Amino acid sequence: MGTLSKLRRLVLRDKVSIRQASRQLGISRNTATRWLQAAEVTVPRYPKRQPTFGVLDPFKDQLSNWLKADSYRNKRERRGVKALYEALQAMGYSGSSTMVYRFAKDWREEQSKPRGAGFVPMHFELGEAFQFDWSCEYLVIDGLRRRLDVAHIKLAASRAFLLVAYFIQTHEMLFDAHARGFAVFGGVAKRGIYDNMRTAVDKVGQGKDRIVNARFEAMTGHYLFEHEFCNRAAGWEKGIVEKNVQDRRRGVLREAAERHWTSLAELNDWLQIACKTAWSELAHPQWPELTIADVWQDEAARLMPCPRPFDGYVEQPVRVSSTSLITFQRNRYSVPCEWVHQMVSLRVYPDTLLVVAQDGSLVRLTRSFERDQTIYDWQHYIELIQRKPGALRNGAPFKEMPAALQELQRQLLKHPGGDRVMAQVLGAVNLHGLEAVLVATELALQAGRVSAEHILNVLGRLKEPTLERLQIETPLHLNTPAQANLERYDALRNEQEVGS
Repeated sequence: MGTLSKLRRLVLRDKVSIRQASRQLGISRNTATRWLQAAEVTVPRYPKRQPTFGVLDPFKDQLSNWLKADSYRNKRERRGVKALYEALQAMGYSGSSTMVYRFAKDWREEQSKPRGAGFVPMHFELGEAFQFDWSCEYLVIDGLRRRLDVAHIKLAASRAFLLVAYFIQTHEMLFDAHARGFAVFGGVAKRGIYDNMRTAVDKVGQGKDRIVNARFEAMTGHYLFEHEFCNRAAGWEKGIVEKNVQDRRRGVLREAAERHWTSLAELNDWLQIACKTAWSELAHPQWPELTIADVWQDEAARLMPCPRPFDGYVEQPVRVSSTSLITFQRNRYSVPCEWVHQMVSLRVYPDTLLVVAQDGSLVRLTRSFERDQTIYDWQHYIELIQRKPGALRNGAPFKEMPAALQELQRQLLKHPGGDRVMAQVLGAVNLHGLEAVLVATELALQAGRVSAEHILNVLGRLKEPTLERLQIETPLHLNTPAQANLERYDALRNEQEVGS
């Protein structure tokens, strides 16, 4: 278009000949004449050259079938164009690889063209629905670059959203994200729109038929909202939250990626504040004069009341090993030694593990998302040490005792029978508590008396109740106060007793 405009100015305005103008612009004289004789000033268009495959023509059908078959395979199992070219050579193809690469590129572009007639804009009433989705992000947590699964929950009408990050994407994480989202939104919408994620759908049937996970169904019954699942490969049916993933990557998550976080809890606290701050800064797409926070205030009044959080744990039976350990997700955790060889119930929460024994007793453990770790609690082995005190010398759990107890153990094991004395001291933890035993141990170490009797004596004095002196008020007053005079006592004795 620029060349045509220059040609018209040179010939029609500056009165330059067509020959000189065409030579100056680097085009042929015939082309310049045809452009000037055109009735309208339009951009000249040239037909696109169609590639000629020639030698490849007899193999096109076979190559198309291979490309179609590979499109249904996992990405790792798909053959590259070079492998397809070598397979064609084995069948007698004598052409170059360039034509194979060009044909494969054109075939894939043709398959990727949108086949639908378009999309219908969606409209949701206030309090009607929310949409949920996951995204994969990479952030620095505790000095390491970690892969995180971020839950996106967004109200469809007001566009209020919340992001919650987790190390993995499992049922307990899904339940926790809903509880956090409903608490921030101030209520529950009547419908929840999801894709066919495995944590919600056990099996996808024809059409809208779904076999919903039992625990997910229990959660929806607890919060009283209806669940709705999109069709296969139809992400536009929850396009509001799909767009939220893209927008937050350019905003909140980009800022989060520029920082280093000490823990996942710190990151989630910051994400909640950042999301609510963004509500006040972003304009609503339907009402640009209002912010998301303004519309959310109206929607919050139309949400269903938010009940207490759903107890979203996943339960499974596990067996306690002979070393008083249970295994969960390639990690081992210690439990009380009294549960050895028992089947216990393991309830999995996002950040903790609750282990319930057959007699109803329970213990809460801190969950680890590393792999091949063994997490000990030395207090779980105290009862066993009473019977096997010799295990104190090389017992792995007791390497994590407080520094005062480790110093006491080091001094006691220098003497014969020191392991039994140390076991006696540790046995006092269940009776008096860890803090009291630590104080008594530190006092004993300062005094240089590292014996069980001395420590137990100090514990007894620490636990001994102190009696307060009562002030007794009476209306009687002594005219002569009592004096500590022993001579008065001697005056009561006879003279013979005094002389003797």
